[in-house]
Amino acid sequence: MKNLYLILSFVAISFTVSAQNKETEAADKLYNRYEYVDAAKEYLKIVEKGKADGYVYKQLADTYFNMFDAGEAAKWYAKATETPQDAETYYRYAQMLKASGKYEESNTQMKKFAAAAPSDSRAISFMKNPNYIPKLMDKTKLFNINPSDVSSDKSDFGAVLYDNSVYFTSARNGARKNYGALEEPFLDIYKADYSNDGKVTNASPVTKLNSQYHDGPLTMSADGNTIYFSSDSFREKKFEKDKKNNLKLGRNSLYKATKNGDSWDNIELLPFNSKEFSTSNPSLSRDGKTLYFSSDRPGSLGGVDIWKVTINDDGTYGEPANLGNKVNTEGHESFPFIADDNQTLYFASSGRQGLGGMDVFKIDLKDGEATNLGKPVNTEKDDFAFTYNGVKGAGFLSSNRNGNDDIFAVSPICGVDALVVVTNAKTGEILSNASVSILDDQKNVIATEMSNAKGEVKYRVECDKAYVIQASKDGFVGNTFAVVKSKGPTAKIDAALQPIETIITEKEIVLNPIYFEFNKSNITQDGAFELDKLIQVMKSNPNMVILAKSHTDNRGSNRYNELLSDRRAKSTRQYIISRGIDAGRISAKGMGELEPKVDCGNDCSEEQHAQNRRSEFLIVK
Repeated sequence: MKNLYLILSFVAISFTVSAQNKETEAADKLYNRYEYVDAAKEYLKIVEKGKADGYVYKQLADTYFNMFDAGEAAKWYAKATETPQDAETYYRYAQMLKASGKYEESNTQMKKFAAAAPSDSRAISFMKNPNYIPKLMDKTKLFNINPSDVSSDKSDFGAVLYDNSVYFTSARNGARKNYGALEEPFLDIYKADYSNDGKVTNASPVTKLNSQYHDGPLTMSADGNTIYFSSDSFREKKFEKDKKNNLKLGRNSLYKATKNGDSWDNIELLPFNSKEFSTSNPSLSRDGKTLYFSSDRPGSLGGVDIWKVTINDDGTYGEPANLGNKVNTEGHESFPFIADDNQTLYFASSGRQGLGGMDVFKIDLKDGEATNLGKPVNTEKDDFAFTYNGVKGAGFLSSNRNGNDDIFAVSPICGVDALVVVTNAKTGEILSNASVSILDDQKNVIATEMSNAKGEVKYRVECDKAYVIQASKDGFVGNTFAVVKSKGPTAKIDAALQPIETIITEKEIVLNPIYFEFNKSNITQDGAFELDKLIQVMKSNPNMVILAKSHTDNRGSNRYNELLSDRRAKSTRQYIISRGIDAGRISAKGMGELEPKVDCGNDCSEEQHAQNRRSEFLIVK
């Protein structure tokens, strides 16, 4: 398949955007006074009259942006950007989409922003790593898949890593006679060296195991002294004659060999083979007690099924058993691989819902259900023979995604199962139906779920990355909880929420600091999370009246601090009104630096400045 290169060219566009006029005068006046709720109403009237243009849509979107109403803001930014806009509008649109969990759409707008303002540090950071928002591991790829240098221009598959050696099956031996429509040589078993950096070199046939017919794949015991491998039954001169077509029909059979120095001897046919059906693709459990294989023997649910057989201590074998309908279907299941835990089975299936012909699945044999490994392990082509070495943290996959059976290198994406348990901090009671969001270290909301009957929400996150949990529930004080960097495999987060009355004192509602960006007054996501607690208190106490006071530290001029605190106080009030609180119940006042919490004069430490830079919510009534 040819590589497809998509070249994106950004063209500078000169444009004009309609500005404020008599039609927008009233709305603009309210907007400039930070009365965003009423401003939005006035802009909406213009929309309803059919007189809105790019300017009106942008202003309307900005009102909702300043009140952190992500849904409404995104809706109107979408309309605004139907006509060319300034760079900041695209940036704000991207942030609102991201806040709504629409990451791909957000990235589209960020690309427009970066094109319009390429030297902006935000644009530079984005373009260096546009997909910086970590995806939940159970909704994205679990493994990286890369071409392996062990592949040739002939069929190669069934690679498995033992210690520092890779064994695989290949038709690369040009000295062998060809067979079939592909006119390829018969398959042989090969061995290659595996280096610490994942390179596979020095591939050569394992002469003692190969016959003049098809051989491979194989599986090896943990001590490296025993091999089980597939080979044609012609090896034992066992076949059925098709007299009508003058053919000899062989089957795949399983063989055992033991190590003798650097060679393999004592090759023997396993007793449960037959010339009436095929038995192939073996995988031995690490404890050496169970051999898994594929076969179309009697009792199969479909064409080919996965079976297992017990290997007794005396070297004899039990009766082969079908793995049943949790693994097998009416289609074909083959290429089993049992993981190091003797419990996790990987296998290929054409009978389960997948992306293409054969897909790779995974199942916990004790109590699990088969799950598709998804992309990039699986494609619309045949993907099979997935193997993994837990000690090396590396494995292999076989696939014809490039038109030929090739071997691909598999490397895992490290993940952590983060289990959040929400409880009542006072009583320890489990809290179901709590809203639980997970944020990355850039404070981007990745996902939001509701806690189940056990108060639990589980997220799959990346290793060695810090995350934050935001948990909230009506009647309780929402709070944040850290998910520390970890290599996993699990992390438990106890999200204990205090009852809402704990933040109500005789004189005020006590919230965590309401932070604003430098020299800005729009409500941020963190600010909205805190203010929602106040809104919950006011809804629970319908007669309560609040005065919101915004304070600054003493850096900057008195006038500057007064105006800045006033803008922030008004934005705070507008956010609260926008969430359904009557305007008469909330007043706001910017105090500048007039009422420091810590009167430290000109010798304030950073900590003291932070204490003075605060919002207060006083109970007036």
